[in-house]
Amino acid sequence: MPKIVNHNLMEPHPAQWWHSESTDDESTFPLQDKAVVCELCPRQCHIAEGHTGYCFARQNHNGRLVSAVYGRSTGFCIDPIEKKPLYHFLPGTPTLSFGTIGCNLGCRHCQNWQTSRCRQLDVLTEQASPDMIASAARQLACPSVSLTYNEPVVWSEYAVDTARACWQQGVKTVAVTNGYLRPEPAKWFFESIDAANVDLKSFRDSFYRDIAGGMLQPVLDTLVYLVRETGVWLEITNLVIPGENDSPDDLKNLCDWIVTELGDHVPLHLSAFHPAHQLLHRPPTDAETVFHARETAQSCGLRHVYPGNLTSVRRQATCCGRCGISLLERDGYGTVATGVSLPTQEGGDAVCRQCHERLAGWFAPNVGTWGNRRQAVRFG
Repeated sequence: MPKIVNHNLMEPHPAQWWHSESTDDESTFPLQDKAVVCELCPRQCHIAEGHTGYCFARQNHNGRLVSAVYGRSTGFCIDPIEKKPLYHFLPGTPTLSFGTIGCNLGCRHCQNWQTSRCRQLDVLTEQASPDMIASAARQLACPSVSLTYNEPVVWSEYAVDTARACWQQGVKTVAVTNGYLRPEPAKWFFESIDAANVDLKSFRDSFYRDIAGGMLQPVLDTLVYLVRETGVWLEITNLVIPGENDSPDDLKNLCDWIVTELGDHVPLHLSAFHPAHQLLHRPPTDAETVFHARETAQSCGLRHVYPGNLTSVRRQATCCGRCGISLLERDGYGTVATGVSLPTQEGGDAVCRQCHERLAGWFAPNVGTWGNRRQAVRFG
């Protein structure tokens, strides 16, 4: 278990994207008595002195918004990049992964609810500065750092500084996110991000309202922004929940929108639901439901659709969108190049050896061999 030397990062860190609530008489209402308004995500929480927003991670400290979790993490681990999941971004490589606590959505089905709805700062047992994380990634031969485990938008100051530090040291940054933030902060958040997996939970606003505690449109806006205005490599995950978002019409509407607004090259991961948090009464998603959903997505024109939370080597393969031959085979999270020609330099597209069709993504000259391993990292 690698251990990285560290220093204290316990002081409250100033947050971005907020303003004080205005008053008519500034002398009557001192700054420390005022509520603040967080402008980071669509909730725009009004936060009283000493309280946090809905996400638990952003706090009114003496009349100013601070990040209560900056520089602190629930833990660091080296994961396979395929676990994020990203299948078209540096496949086979390890990624140094970490998260904090809190989330700006309230999904009843959350599988990470112990950290996403956690209010206890004492679970943040690891401390590491952005520069230290970037240096550790290089030292541990990880070509990327992943902002994951809980929603990185709510600790965006830490996320942004880490992404910038990684960029300076030649390390890529991945964001695993719900995409629930406002347009201007989105530009700031994704400026130094290289790849993202965005969770598109449903194509119905009623699902976001009743099951996720949010709104659909801001997520769609984020997805369109990423594809049309940035160079961020994008993959999308949809968790298929029986009786909630698994109807053929729901999935068809979602996939038709992806094809029309984002493009048929965007990979879609359809993950099986396992009962968790407040949806323990729902059954797990069976394999046939996920495979049928995959067929629906492919019939809508999506080229790369992957079943998740299931074991199926054949259906996890990346195939050519034109001739159909297997390009990348997967056994769990381990990836092997089969019928694909990889670029001579990192960052290029791959090409089908048989028909020369381009495989969109961010590839290196070789597929990594990290496989299914998982390795804890300590910042002591």
